Amino acid sequence: MKRVFAIFAIALSLGGCASMMSSAVTGLTDNLSAAILNQDDPELVRIGAPSYLLLLDSFVEGSPDNPDILAAAATLYATYGAIFAEDELRAAKLTSRARRYSLKAMCETYTPACAWPDASYDEFVATLDGVGARHADFLYTYGFASLAFLKAHSSDWSSLAELPRIEALFTHYLNISGDAVNGNVYTFMGILLTFRPPALGGEPERAREFFEKAIALTDGHDLNVKVEFARGYAKLLYDRELHDRLLNEVIAADPYQDGFILTNVMAQEEAATLLAEADDYF
Repeated sequence: MKRVFAIFAIALSLGGCASMMSSAVTGLTDNLSAAILNQDDPELVRIGAPSYLLLLDSFVEGSPDNPDILAAAATLYATYGAIFAEDELRAAKLTSRARRYSLKAMCETYTPACAWPDASYDEFVATLDGVGARHADFLYTYGFASLAFLKAHSSDWSSLAELPRIEALFTHYLNISGDAVNGNVYTFMGILLTFRPPALGGEPERAREFFEKAIALTDGHDLNVKVEFARGYAKLLYDRELHDRLLNEVIAADPYQDGFILTNVMAQEEAATLLAEADDYF
């Protein structure tokens, strides 16, 4: 914490220079993200992360129109709200803030995005045509924050109407991101395409392609992909053999892969739970 507040003090001493402030926050959040992702104690992250949420809020207060700072705050709020907030009301509040921050970041870099909350599906998709490679990171952040928001509001069936918008957003992101693509999007697309059964518009075979691409992209190091593959695709199609194979591979794997340690530890816990419940489901 001393290092964090030292960085904070340095940032405050920059005299309001937006570019330097943004660089300081980006460095902080990059290092923080790496530290969190390589932590093998999820409870430590759950307890410690709120301090950083408040720290990022302070940066937003100082530079409310800086898209980089807004996106950094949105990412941490979305992650914490979706994964670590145990209370539904708290998760809803945290992910709502994440979405506001991410929308503001997008709006600051692409004016038509300011109208997204009130836009119809067709109007939303039409505006995506103007989103180019320079907006890709902010588009990803908005999509990620939106998924976290929808997860926290899953009991509100009206929120499910947004799923086609998020699918269109990530499809466009994949079209514009090139070599800088964030591989998590392949997992997100797999989840989105298996959220509904085929009779209601789900596309499990397309989803399987996305899950397999996500596994290949990380050389199998991201164990969470296999958990979502089993949960979304294998359970949807009642494929017990694939379900159990994927989850047993997760449990048998070495979780200590750089950049994936935290999610791998949590994936192994989830895999064990899903296997224990398999007899009741299948």
